Amino acid sequence: MVNTIKLYQPLLRAAMNLAGVRPQKIEIEPGTIMNFWAPTRTQSNNKNAVVFLHGFFGDGMMTWQLQVLALARKYAVYVPDLLFFGGSATGDSRRMVDFQAECVAKGLVALGLQRCTVVGFSYGGMVAFKMAELRPELVESVVATCSLPAMTESISRECLEKLGFPAWSDLLLPTSVSGVKKVVGSRRLPRIPNRVLKDGLEVMFDYRKERTELLEAFVIPDKDFTLPDYSQKVHLVCGEEDKIFNVGLVKDIKEKLGDKATLECIEKAGHLAILERPFVYSKCLKRILASIYDER
Repeated sequence: MVNTIKLYQPLLRAAMNLAGVRPQKIEIEPGTIMNFWAPTRTQSNNKNAVVFLHGFFGDGMMTWQLQVLALARKYAVYVPDLLFFGGSATGDSRRMVDFQAECVAKGLVALGLQRCTVVGFSYGGMVAFKMAELRPELVESVVATCSLPAMTESISRECLEKLGFPAWSDLLLPTSVSGVKKVVGSRRLPRIPNRVLKDGLEVMFDYRKERTELLEAFVIPDKDFTLPDYSQKVHLVCGEEDKIFNVGLVKDIKEKLGDKATLECIEKAGHLAILERPFVYSKCLKRILASIYDER
């Protein structure tokens, strides 16, 4: 029987081709290859660049397809697969968020990008924050969706206790259909048939050892984190019902960032706001991008 996810992938590729976005492999360094969905040269001419970074469930285009279709005509859209997702992998042993950020930045520069807004979801939001810190000359602004600058031990412990899991790998690397349901479970999403969940389990959770190491590395000791003094404007977007990064945590970051940050909460949405209310989220994102690029 044909896997429904594998059946959908060529259809998605065709839709992205029509939008002027195509995948290409970039060698970041020997042994490290990243897949980037990037605009053709004619599609990127004289357009402001927007880079989308996915979370820990799904690859770049499976996560951001609706936003790419909504924005590709007006912006030069780039969607990398983070290391050990989609078509990206490395033989390097480094697993910290810093390494992901540096690899994405090097790949974008190799594609000819000089300045961009980075839109990150969940884990991808942390990578976006790290890119802003490490490469301010490249990152013009950050849009962090359902995310925080870093996952500290205290925040991690609090989140896992509320979710009822001993470790992030138990939640984000499921081994059964019921486990997948817990990852994508939301009363705001349409019911997903077990057949589709089973197919997703077969094709979307490879590199388990490496992803477990990523999850272990992204939690840092409280004493090792100090909120950076970002030079960029930071736009925080959260779901008002987010059970992982609740509104209180995001508001605390907004307060610490002060005038450099804005905050928008999407009603009737949780941690998967970009999937639960995709059109509301895209409208919010368009408004933020217009404010960044002074469009009226």
